[in-house]
Amino acid sequence: MSKVRVAGVGMIPFTKPGQSEDWDVMAEKAVRLALADAGVSYDQLQQAYAGYVYADSTAGQSALYRVGITGIPVVNVNNNCSTGSTALYLARQMVEAGVADCVLAVGFEQMLPGALGMVFDDRKRTLDMALKRQDELQQYDPHAPFAAQQFGGGGLDHQARYGTSDEAFGMISVKARRHAANNPMALFREPITLEEVMASKHLYGPITRFQACPPTCGAAAAVLVSPGFAAKHGLDASVEIVAQALTTDMPGTFEDGGMMRVVGYDMAKGAARQVYEAAGVGPDDIQAVELHDCFTPNELISYEALGLTPEGTAERYIRDGQNTYGGKHVTNPSGGLLSKGHPLGATGLAQCYELTQQLRGNADRRQVENIRFALQHNVGLGGACVVTLYGKAA
Repeated sequence: MSKVRVAGVGMIPFTKPGQSEDWDVMAEKAVRLALADAGVSYDQLQQAYAGYVYADSTAGQSALYRVGITGIPVVNVNNNCSTGSTALYLARQMVEAGVADCVLAVGFEQMLPGALGMVFDDRKRTLDMALKRQDELQQYDPHAPFAAQQFGGGGLDHQARYGTSDEAFGMISVKARRHAANNPMALFREPITLEEVMASKHLYGPITRFQACPPTCGAAAAVLVSPGFAAKHGLDASVEIVAQALTTDMPGTFEDGGMMRVVGYDMAKGAARQVYEAAGVGPDDIQAVELHDCFTPNELISYEALGLTPEGTAERYIRDGQNTYGGKHVTNPSGGLLSKGHPLGATGLAQCYELTQQLRGNADRRQVENIRFALQHNVGLGGACVVTLYGKAA
């Protein structure tokens, strides 16, 4: 088994729907940036994995053909919101197993304005099992956005278990904007107050409008290589994927769990456990975390699922400033999905971009000091969760 190094990353600034270039153009730009950052040419790639949710079949080929046509395997990936990190997971497996020495993962998305919803109304819903369990646990609100009901329900579940205040969730949005102010790639960089967050339109449970990620367009990419390939070609391979795990739903999601389980708590906890065991590294060894804050409740419950703080203590973790600079972990130094944006297929690779820059020491004003390990968490309902641990290569 080979170690896997991140040789290059590329990302374009995220934009609002209607303001972006076409999906294939965005993907091409991200790939060219990643290749340039790695110092390799397209014809040195041996495989490619292209992630997207809202595009047609073989969109990956259409995007990559704009960069080069070399006959390499191109695999198209769709795992809902964890699509980008799933493409990364597959690329990492190929390098680790010695099947290939230089592999590309790219994610892109061109979204429409408005809240997420089911696309096909002429066939059975792919989320039917989760939605059935959701209906058993909470009453459907025809006036609330589809996804807000899911993650808002997760927030209500945490409140019922631990007495978490509404303000604890709102404080996450304030922190996200404060971090995003230093990220030129982020969509929302203006500061926001807790009062503004709490006064914005109520969506569901503890969630208000400023606690929901915006629909976004964008693209990001990464080039993964083996140490031998890096040495042969003189590449910077200072960032290593130390461990990685992909999990799907556990029985409790559909049988005896609450809404926290429905929105991926068990998947995240299981994936994190596998990563820590494989790496011999624990949450206390990690300095920076990019996690899936599509709604503020998901960031809060993910603190506990990832072991950053014990179960039931997320509010104290937030109020003590342990989730930001000067605290125990800097969570979402990029601004996260809440402020950077969430182009579904690109999100996991945008997280990879941020953490690679952090470990290289290239994150400018948002640089986390004395960073040795960084953790990535990306979840998609339906479901899949990818947790990745990065470290500085020895």
